Amino acid sequence: MPRKKSKNPDQLLTHPIIVRVNEHTFKRLEKIQTHSNCQSIGEVARNILSKEKILMLTRDVTMNAPMEELASIRKELKAIGVNINQQTHHFHTSENEVQRSFYFMKTSDLYKNVGVKVDRLLEIITQMSMRWLRGY
Repeated sequence: MPRKKSKNPDQLLTHPIIVRVNEHTFKRLEKIQTHSNCQSIGEVARNILSKEKILMLTRDVTMNAPMEELASIRKELKAIGVNINQQTHHFHTSENEVQRSFYFMKTSDLYKNVGVKVDRLLEIITQMSMRWLRGY
């Protein structure tokens, strides 16, 4: 199956340029590529030659632990929400008051768990915002 025709033929890369560089320059280009939005070393070289901006991406490793905890809390809140939906469905389909009170109690326990998780979530966000605002 042939490739689709480009809407902008002026932007096609049709002229190959082969360049040899020493090891030091190659390592510099590799470093730029790994820390930028460029997909290849060729793209880095094209952007440098055409004087286009290269978006450098940095990662703060000190944020790994809080981000993992936030992801964990998100997963737990989602599971609690699914459980609440199931309990609500059982509550509405139950036939007598004893079953309804049972599902009501289970659902209220789940809502208490949500409160604890949201409190922890707010603590983490407060700590992250303090760290973020400290830079300004």
